[in-house]
Amino acid sequence: MNRTIAAQLSNAGKEYKTGDTTLVALQPTTINFNKGEVTLIVGPSGSGKTTLLSLLGCVIYPTSGDVWLGDTCVSKLSENQQAELRLNHIGFVFQGFNLIAPLSSLENVMQPLLLKGVSRKTAKEKAMGILRTFGIEDRAGNLPKTLSGGQQQRVAVARALITNPELILCDEPTASLDHQSAIQVMKILQSLSRDNRAVIVVTHDMRLKNYADRIIYVIEGKISNNPIETEF
Repeated sequence: MNRTIAAQLSNAGKEYKTGDTTLVALQPTTINFNKGEVTLIVGPSGSGKTTLLSLLGCVIYPTSGDVWLGDTCVSKLSENQQAELRLNHIGFVFQGFNLIAPLSSLENVMQPLLLKGVSRKTAKEKAMGILRTFGIEDRAGNLPKTLSGGQQQRVAVARALITNPELILCDEPTASLDHQSAIQVMKILQSLSRDNRAVIVVTHDMRLKNYADRIIYVIEGKISNNPIETEF
């Protein structure tokens, strides 16, 4: 089956310089990420996984090569243009949920739409709809601290999806969850990929491999399709 490319690294690499020392966080890499697929990125701590995710998420610029989102070469955009791209086309899901503590579940999910200038009424209607889809509409008025880990992560996924992004980037989304909650979240992410989205998950949690269409291994800044014989 032909897949549509959602994001691509074209000989893109990332280095950091401290004085006379150069740290290669990610060696020049060419790789595609397709809509309709869940891709796991695994490897030891410090291997370059988060650097790869940050490049795809338009959070950092490559030192060499280019990063593409669809037909847009994002490494050539200004910081403001990249911020707009993140808001409109990329959804982020984090290990720590990153929910805003003083806001309810509903208000957290509404935030990306409000940042885009959508009216509060429309944002509320859309946010309630997506909370309903994830079976947590009865928690719409709850503050994050009153939710279980699994519920918080579902709210976080709902917030990531409210702008209907083509690319969903997840950084250790199940690390803080029990087994059942982790499976629920991965089933949600898997179903989202089937709706013509690319879902990319950085993880140490090999419970998730059964939900992946592809697994990419990263070690010492190198990307491989072959398993790494290293404990992580």
